[in-house]
Amino acid sequence: GAFVVIHCGHGTAGAESTLREVTALGGRGAVIAVDLVKAASAPRLREEVDRVLGRIEATRLDIVVNNAGIGLIQGLAETTEEQFERVFAINVKAPFFLLQELLPRISDGGRIINITSFVTRMAFPAVGAYSMTKGAMSTMTLWLAKQLGPRGITVNAVAPGIIDTDMNADSLSDAPSRKYMESISAFGRVGQPEDVADVVGFLASDEGRWISGQSIEASGGSFLG
Repeated sequence: GAFVVIHCGHGTAGAESTLREVTALGGRGAVIAVDLVKAASAPRLREEVDRVLGRIEATRLDIVVNNAGIGLIQGLAETTEEQFERVFAINVKAPFFLLQELLPRISDGGRIINITSFVTRMAFPAVGAYSMTKGAMSTMTLWLAKQLGPRGITVNAVAPGIIDTDMNADSLSDAPSRKYMESISAFGRVGQPEDVADVVGFLASDEGRWISGQSIEASGGSFLG
């Protein structure tokens, strides 16, 4: 199976929990912690990846999933410059320059999967800056797919809807808010991490070899009318 390198920004508890799940399934992995807001975070993260690869006597990466991200529930009038810069630093700048650092290490025939959001499909003024970051990642997915096609590398985006994760914990803990969030899905529930992970797993597998430059929405049929 794959050796999984799990990145986290600050506390490692969540990443360590994920690593335990990986090892319970018979896999191997490692956790690396790098704050993506700080200057030169991409080179430092690449150095940490190289350190882990060296430990297992590997030189190549087969799959890269750009999953790091933060939310920002603020409209145009309320968004501060500091908030704007932070959400773009983590959601756009970090994956851009991380791929710049890692590209020489990604195997021909490899996979790059960017996690975006269903908010790019419709107008959500309350998350304007956040939706802009995900739109930027969708665009990067397109041109990277074109650029890396000759190397056999597929590049796709997975756009989740509302998922039961730490990012949405506050909203989902409020009963009326949770009821509304459940109602927007055709299935009448919020998504679970596994609902998105299975789509990512398919794109990362050999079965996804003929799919590139695509954005696949995994939102449980949200806002279908």
